[in-house]
Amino acid sequence: MLAIRLQRTGRKGHAMFRVVVQDSRRTPTSGKIVAQLGTYDPHTKAVVLDNEKAGFYLTNGAQPSPRIASLLKNEGVKLPKWVEEAGKKSGGIRNPEKLRRNQPKEAAAPKAEAAAEVSAEASAEVAEAPAEAPAETVAEAPAEEADSEA
Repeated sequence: MLAIRLQRTGRKGHAMFRVVVQDSRRTPTSGKIVAQLGTYDPHTKAVVLDNEKAGFYLTNGAQPSPRIASLLKNEGVKLPKWVEEAGKKSGGIRNPEKLRRNQPKEAAAPKAEAAAEVSAEASAEVAEAPAEAPAETVAEAPAEEADSEA
């Protein structure tokens, strides 16, 4: 079966495409094509097609890729009824409930308050720790001396 598809050419970062008719079992990079129908530049959206050849291969059963079907339609080539046009993508958000903007504001506020309280308690403990440490050391020292004397 024949396929009408894009074959990438051009340098790295600046793609250009050939519109080719090729056996569908081959990869576009194999280089073995039946016919070249034109070119497509995605940067300028310039399309150069041989409409007569494209119509000939379409009437004889060549399957266009979704992108080629839309290019052919825009160029005025009459597509057979069996060619399915790719619909517009919905562009919707998959999981809108996971977005931060859709989270309840009360749930976010207690977390922030709890974090502030924890950090305040930690800073208070750090401030108190140096004052208590020497007192405990002093209190333990006489007990150790008493144990060593006994």
